[in-house]
Amino acid sequence: MSDAASTDDRLTCRDSWFVQRSAVTASAPAPLPELLAAMGAEAPAVTARALPEFRVPVWRVRAGAALLHEGAAPESVHVVRSGSFKCLKTSEDGYEQVLAFSGPGEVLGFEALSRGRHTCSVVALEDSTVFAVPLRELDSWRQRAPELDHALQFALSRQLARAGEIAEMMAAVAAETRLARFLMWMSACMAERGQSPRRLYLRMSRRDIASLLGVAHETVSRSFTALAEWGYLRVVNREVEILDPIGLRNCTRNTRGLADDGARSGAAPARQRIPQRAAPAARQVEAVA
Repeated sequence: MSDAASTDDRLTCRDSWFVQRSAVTASAPAPLPELLAAMGAEAPAVTARALPEFRVPVWRVRAGAALLHEGAAPESVHVVRSGSFKCLKTSEDGYEQVLAFSGPGEVLGFEALSRGRHTCSVVALEDSTVFAVPLRELDSWRQRAPELDHALQFALSRQLARAGEIAEMMAAVAAETRLARFLMWMSACMAERGQSPRRLYLRMSRRDIASLLGVAHETVSRSFTALAEWGYLRVVNREVEILDPIGLRNCTRNTRGLADDGARSGAAPARQRIPQRAAPAARQVEAVA
């Protein structure tokens, strides 16, 4: 390789790094009680008064930008303030394996404290903000504000439970069952945040969902169509309305292939015939890349 080519490559990498970094920018710091509230905890009045100097850095992350990079050394523990993220690993051939989706109140990058590096990348699914607790301050803050320590423990316990739920999704044989479990999981997450559990706006793409569930992109699209035809959902682009939550929950309990119930032959599962309203729903399903 010529010196000129090497210089061009270095410039390209540097420009890419600058563009990436410019997509993650600092915002006004937030008080510690706001961080605790985002994690589902409350700061007693005495703590709020005694620690007025605790100002938590806040970062804005543009949609599509990487907040954390696989293999990089950790600098902060991040907590989602608003928006949503996907956690992924990239193979040597460039394939992205989605491991999880994270929303408000969830901790990002905490596993790097034991590994000394981030084990996955974290990418924003939409314009988002995060609290960034500097690692050099973490122990001091936890000692001076025990509520922060308790909130971190609670958040990590909740995320371990959700990791188990994701593993349960993968245990299903039928792709429709995996998707039904994913949608019920999303519904529960929305309910926890005080939002409608029946109206979902999926920030992630069909391809991201397919990667998480371990199926092909086309399989996820067909599964959305099937669940809509059976009257469980109405789907328009990334907007999903759960029409029959009981029926959808029953679908999540099927440990066999749904073909055993006749579903893939064009009929609805035996215990759930298609409501009349389901006919137009199928036409509203659109694949999203």
